[in-house]
Order: sequence, then structure tokens, then C-alpha cells
Amino acid sequence: MRDEKRAEEIAALRLQMLAPLLTEGLDAGQARVIKTRICEQTGISERTLRRYVELYKAQGFNGLKPKGRGKRSSEEAFPIDILEQAILLRRQVPSRSISQIIQILEWEGLVQPGQIKRSTLQEKLAQRGYSSRHMRMYADTGVATRRYQMKYRNQLWHSDIKYGPYLPIGKEGKKKQVYLVSFVDDTTRFILHGEFYPVLDQIIVEDCFKKAILKYGVPEKVYFDNGGQYRNKWMIRACAKMGIQLLYAKPYSPEATGKVERFNRVVDSFLAEAGLEKPQTLERLNQLFAVWLEECYQHKPHSGIEGNLSPAVAYQSNRKTLRYIDPEILASAFLHCEERKVDKAGCISFEGRKYEVGLTFIGRKVDVIFEPNDISELTIEYEGHEPFKARQLMIGEQSGKRPKLPEYMQIEPAQSSRLLSATAKKNQERKESHPPAVSYRSVSKGGERHV
Repeated sequence: MRDEKRAEEIAALRLQMLAPLLTEGLDAGQARVIKTRICEQTGISERTLRRYVELYKAQGFNGLKPKGRGKRSSEEAFPIDILEQAILLRRQVPSRSISQIIQILEWEGLVQPGQIKRSTLQEKLAQRGYSSRHMRMYADTGVATRRYQMKYRNQLWHSDIKYGPYLPIGKEGKKKQVYLVSFVDDTTRFILHGEFYPVLDQIIVEDCFKKAILKYGVPEKVYFDNGGQYRNKWMIRACAKMGIQLLYAKPYSPEATGKVERFNRVVDSFLAEAGLEKPQTLERLNQLFAVWLEECYQHKPHSGIEGNLSPAVAYQSNRKTLRYIDPEILASAFLHCEERKVDKAGCISFEGRKYEVGLTFIGRKVDVIFEPNDISELTIEYEGHEPFKARQLMIGEQSGKRPKLPEYMQIEPAQSSRLLSATAKKNQERKESHPPAVSYRSVSKGGERHV
């Protein structure tokens, strides 16, 4: 009776795991996403998952019960002492694979070669909470990752870059990969802005971030991964200027950016449809994406939002007041900043060009503020001085007029040498403070000389 009850419990757990795959009207793309998620969460292989589905369709609930040999229970078929050793090996080194654990058990003589199947051990470890996914969740903090959600809109934004399709780019029409940048509101899952770009650098993040702020105001916080497009001096400066708290995810923690990752998986369905349209320009791809985003995501009920609201309705119905920023501050925040050292001619080198800064700053390091798309004029900042503009130094056939030295650097006329005067004074002081070691005095009346 106990064995039968245990088998029913296992079958019930398996049926609960398969439930998302048994929904009617599920297309192949959705099924593939669900299968991947189940395998990641439980640690079982896709082959095992497929076998469970086939057994359920053929035999119903009874098909999901574990098949024992004769009257032996599942625990008897897989000795508990061997399972405990496998758990110990996984706990000692969480990154050990199933194959490595089996190999160690065989080499130590605890099991015979081929006695343990990889899928069986993987299932047993997952049931006990020691799958590779479980171990990763506890690796950094010692606690499992829990879902979280901000209370109101614009409290926290997420962003990520997704690799897109290949399109003809440039005059030659050579196919190059394009990249999708998107900003997502944590509370409502609303996409504040999303766009495909032809290059992979910090400029595309800047453009998308700026467009999102222009449309929906400034967030309190932004949360990014550690990619070079996000973790740089420009992002730190921009967020500081706008009063935005900048947060970065811990390395190797994909759960931390789960909301934007979830949206990126939804975008896969768009890319599949866009492949049928075969867009030949980036502009056309973005047109298709904008329409798809509006109709197939923003205004579609979202299971992650309370009340099953759509992201658009959830964002618009939120009562939190949007905070917009002064256009001048916004423009200043999105300027780039780099440091340069002024040479002996009072110039700096920037992007292969020379800019005249002034002899006052010779040998000093100044901050160069610039618009990435226009470096014909730079803004120079230095502590204690008002910011000023610096234009590119034009070098012609003849040298330009030598700039006039500042007054404090010009030669001051002198009537005499202060060095020589000070030297004479010092020499006299030395003579007076150190008399000769030998003194000759007048001899006595007898004509003798005393030393």
C-alpha cells in the first residue's frame, strides 16, 4: 500500500509539471519555450520530459507512475545510500555534472559500471532539491531567488540587448547583424522604448534610454547587467546628472534580469514572423516591430500582472506621477565625458584631432564634454574654472599666430640679481657664525710666538 501511495504521489508531481504543456491550442513555438523552462526548473532532460508526455497521452495518470521491477519500490531500485553519496558529491562541488558524479561513484567502487542511468540520477537529485539549477540559485547568496515587483511605475527600469537578424547594411549592402535594445518598466512590464540598431556599442543604449525618458519621464532607478554598453563612465555620469540611482546585477545571475529576459523570449515570436516578411532595411524591420509591439504585447493581457491586465493598461492606470526633466539637463546628461592631458602647446588630442585649450592648463588633465555625433566643438571643464568651448585647431601652410602668454606667466623686469644678493648675504652669515679654527696672536715681549 505504501509503494502504491508513493507511486501516485510521484505521478501527481509529474502531472503538475506537465500541466503547462497539456493546454489546448498551444503552438510549437510556445511549447518549445515551456519545455525549456520546465527542464531548467526541474533539472530533467528534454528526452525524459518528452517520454512523460507520451506516457500520459497513451495511458493517462497511471502512465506517469514510476515503473518498478517486480514488487520493488522506487527507493529499492535506487539505493538510498548511493543517492546520499551523489548528493554529497554535488554539495561538495555544485558545478559537478551528473556524468562526473556517476564516474566518481564507479571509480570508488560504490556502483557497478552502467548500474546508474544519467536520467534517473538527474531526476532523483531534482526531487531532493539538488539539481544544477537549485545549486546555482544558492551559489551566491545562500538563499533562493524570489520574485519581486516594484509598487509603482517608473520606480525601476530594466534594459537589455538582444541579438537580432542579419540585414543588408551600408552602401555595399553587406548583411550584418542588428541588435534590439529595450527598456522595460518593472511594475507594469510596459516597454518604454524598443528599437533595432545596426551596431553594438554604448551609443545604441544611450539613444534608446533618451527616447524612453522623453516619452515617459525619468525613473527612480535603473537596473542593468554588466555588459560594457551599460557599465561605463557615460552611464554613471548620465544617471548622476538626472538623479537616477544606478544598479548593476551580480555577475552570472540571470535570474536578476528575468523580466527583460522574459520579454526577449517573447520577441522570438516576432523574429520568426519577420523572417517570413524578409525586411531588407533596418527601417522596415523597426516599422514591423513597432506595430507588433503595440498589438501583440503592450495591449495583450499579461499573466505576470495582477488582474491579468495588459502592460499598457497597467502603466496608464498607475497613479504615480511621472517626473519629466528639463530639456537642457537632459541634453547635458547625455553628453559624453573623457579626460585628456594638455600638452606643452596648450592643446589636447581627441579622436585624432587637435583642440586648443590654452597655455593656462599646460600639464593638467581636463574633462572633455562632447556630443558623440558632433565633435567639431568640445566643452572643457576644470575645477575652479568656468566651462568653455574649444574648437579644432586648424593647421595650414603657415604656422598660426603664437598665442599671448597670460600676464601671470610673463617675464617680470628686475633691477638686480636677487640670487647673487642672497648668496653674498648667506656667505657673510656663514663667516660670522664659523670663525677660523686657528688664531695667530701677537708674540710676547720675549719674541716668542704662541699658538
